Amino acid sequence: MRALLASVLVAYAACAMLPAAAQSGLPTLGDGSDLTVGDERRLGDRIIRQLYRDPDYIDDAVLDEYVQGVWQALLVAARARGELSPELDERFAWEVLLGRDRTVNAFALPGGYLGVHLGLIGVVGSRDELASVLAHELSHVTQRHISRLMTRQGRQTPLMLGAMVLGALAASKNPAAAQAMMVGGQALLAQNQLNFSRDMEREADRIGYGLMAPAGFAPQGFVGMFDKLQQANRLNDNGSWPYLRSHPLTSQRVADMQSRQPPGSSAALPQPHFEDAMLAARARVLSNPGIDVWRQWLAEPQGSGFAALAPVRQSAVLYAAVLVASQLREPVAARPLLPRLLALVSGDAPARRQAQLLAAEVELAAGEAEAALRAVPEGSGRPELLLRAQALLHTPRARVGMDAEVAQVTGRLQTRVATHPQDAGAWQLLASLWQAQGQALRAVRAEAEAQAVHYDYAAAVDRFRAGQELARHSRAPGDFVEASIIDTRLRALQSLLREQTAER
Repeated sequence: MRALLASVLVAYAACAMLPAAAQSGLPTLGDGSDLTVGDERRLGDRIIRQLYRDPDYIDDAVLDEYVQGVWQALLVAARARGELSPELDERFAWEVLLGRDRTVNAFALPGGYLGVHLGLIGVVGSRDELASVLAHELSHVTQRHISRLMTRQGRQTPLMLGAMVLGALAASKNPAAAQAMMVGGQALLAQNQLNFSRDMEREADRIGYGLMAPAGFAPQGFVGMFDKLQQANRLNDNGSWPYLRSHPLTSQRVADMQSRQPPGSSAALPQPHFEDAMLAARARVLSNPGIDVWRQWLAEPQGSGFAALAPVRQSAVLYAAVLVASQLREPVAARPLLPRLLALVSGDAPARRQAQLLAAEVELAAGEAEAALRAVPEGSGRPELLLRAQALLHTPRARVGMDAEVAQVTGRLQTRVATHPQDAGAWQLLASLWQAQGQALRAVRAEAEAQAVHYDYAAAVDRFRAGQELARHSRAPGDFVEASIIDTRLRALQSLLREQTAER
C-alpha cells in the first residue's frame, strides 16, 4: 500500500487540531494518551479512506476469509480475557485490509484498523504463525499504543505540517520535486511515529501470546514466526521485510517468547497443512512478483525435482501454477494441473474446497461461466457466494428474473449485506445482478452502499441522488419502498459527508 505514508501524514497533521484533553482514563504502561477513543477512530477513518483508494488494496474473497478466520478468533479471545474493553469493542472498526504488496509487513492503525501485505501471508508457514502476527498487532490496538505514541511524539507535528506546506508551494513549479520533498519529510516523521518503543513491543508480544491458545492457535506459532524474523535479520534485511523496521526484533523479545514455551515444546513447531500452503502460494501469486517469476512457477510442476517434494509443498506448487495460468489467461495450461491437485488433497476437506474454488476461478477467467458454476463447491462461504454471483453475471440467465438460481443467489447476497453491511464486494455484485434484472432503483442504492462502505461519502451521496431522480420517474412495483430507503439513507450520508468535509 504505497499511499500509506502520505495517508498517515494527513491523519497525524489532523492530530494537531484535536482537543488535548486526556479523557481515556485507561491504565497504561508509561505515558498516557491525549486522544479520546472517538478522536482515534476518526484518525483511523481518515487514513483508511486513502487505503481503500490505493491501487494495491485487494478484496480477494479467499484470502480475506482465511485472514478473517484468524482475526475473528483472536477478537473473541481478547474479549473473553478482558484485553478488549467494551468501549473499544464498540467504538473501533476492527477491520483488516489486504494489500497487494510483496513486502513482508503488517501494521496497526488508529481506530482498530489493520493492514496486512500479501507478502506476509506468503511467507508464514502455518495459520498459527499468521495468528502470532495478528495477535501482536491486535495487542498494539487494545493497549492503545498508537495513540500513546502519537501523544508522546506530538512535538513532531509542526515539522510535518511544514513539510506539507513546502511541498504544496513547490507543486506549482515542479510537481516531481514537490512530491520528493513531501515524501522525504513524511517518510522520516511517519517512520518515527510508527516505530513502537521496546516496552510496547514486549507488551504486545506478551498479551498477544496469551491470546493464542484461547483463540485456538498453537502459541509456538510465535516462536516459528520469530525464527523467520531472525533469519531475515541475519540476511541484513534486503528491504522485503519492512515489518522488521517498524517492529525491530531484539534478543530480549526472542528470549521472552522462548521462555514461555512449556519444556520440550520448542521443537514441536506448528506444521503447515495443505490449506495453509496453498493459500500462502495464492498470496505470493497475487502479490504480482512479475511475469518472469510467474513463468517459473508455471513450469515448476514439470521440473525434475517436483516428485521429491513433500506432499504439502507439492500442493503449493500445483496451486501456484494453476493460479498463474489462470492469471495469464492460459486455461489450457491450468486444466491439466487441476486433477493432480485435487487428487493430492482429496483426503483433506479444507484443501479440497480450496482446489475446487480455484477450478471455478479458472473456468470463469476462461469465459466458461456455466462450467464455473458447476465447479463451485457446495457451501455457504463468502468465496462460494461471490464466485456464483460473478459466474451468473456472465450468463444470459442473469437477465431472466424468474431463473431459480439467479433468484437464490440474489437472495443470499441480500442476506449477506443485511448481516455484513460492510461487505462492499457483496453490495457491488448485488447491484450488478439487480441491474441485469432491470431493477435499476435497487441497483443504484446498492452501488451507493458500496461507496459508503469505503467511506467515499461524496460518491455515495451522488448515487443516492441519482436514485431519487430515478424514483421520480418510476412506476415499478416496490419502488416506493426503495425510494423511501434511499431518502433516509441520503440524509444520513449527507450528514456524514458534512462531517468528513469539515475535517479537511
